[in-house]
Amino acid sequence: MIRALYSAASGMTAQQLNIDNIANNLANANTTGYKSRRAQFQDLLYQNMVAPGSSASQNTVVPAGLQLGLGTRAVSNEITFQQGSFTSTSNPLDLVIQGKGFFQIKQPNGDIAYSRNGSFQLDSTGSFVTSDGNALQPQITIPPAAQSINIAADGTVTYVLPGQTQAQNAGQITLANFQNPAGLSSLGGSLFSPTDASGAAILGTPGGAEGQGTILQGYTEQSNVSVVDEFINMITSQRAYEANSKVVKAADEMYQQANNMKQ
Repeated sequence: MIRALYSAASGMTAQQLNIDNIANNLANANTTGYKSRRAQFQDLLYQNMVAPGSSASQNTVVPAGLQLGLGTRAVSNEITFQQGSFTSTSNPLDLVIQGKGFFQIKQPNGDIAYSRNGSFQLDSTGSFVTSDGNALQPQITIPPAAQSINIAADGTVTYVLPGQTQAQNAGQITLANFQNPAGLSSLGGSLFSPTDASGAAILGTPGGAEGQGTILQGYTEQSNVSVVDEFINMITSQRAYEANSKVVKAADEMYQQANNMKQ
């Protein structure tokens, strides 16, 4: 019964972490560019009371054995990079990546972070920056007198000056891709940093041979959180937590009955 208590306790701890993960997904259901996380678990060690395949007699072996598990644990909450839905904003500085890829964002400490949030603004110098003021890389600068800004599917940024009909080139947006995006580390603020699991960033032009997606101007990518799925997962996790708590109660009552036995 000792095993039952600890196994059920590990199950309660795992489901509590699962609820924490679901809560964060639901909290970011309206966060632009947010990617949901899915908690994953695995069983723990097994105590071999009778090992499968052990000798039962001189000519026979045990076909199944007797193994008692010791509970479960959380091993990861993998990021799911399924494309979110698009929302039209009519803002020429709002960008969506159709397909794979990340925008490159320069942080205050000089490091490059990566984001799917394409809601940009212009700072005092006319450079593309995030809502936190971090600059898009490579840097794109628009003159103050520019009347219109156009961003093509391949990331080419052009603008038109007053009295002119020919568009001027301001540069090109390049996107980063990763061999294993699920291995990226979340920094908050819709930013990710590379790790040994994700591999180094693979840079390329939108729609190029490196596999990056294309850019769509005037749209934002919404969170890929499915509120319905998260509610179903929450109900399932809550019931599993309740079942494990009942196991703890049952094991406790069995201990109580054993302690009250009289010779």
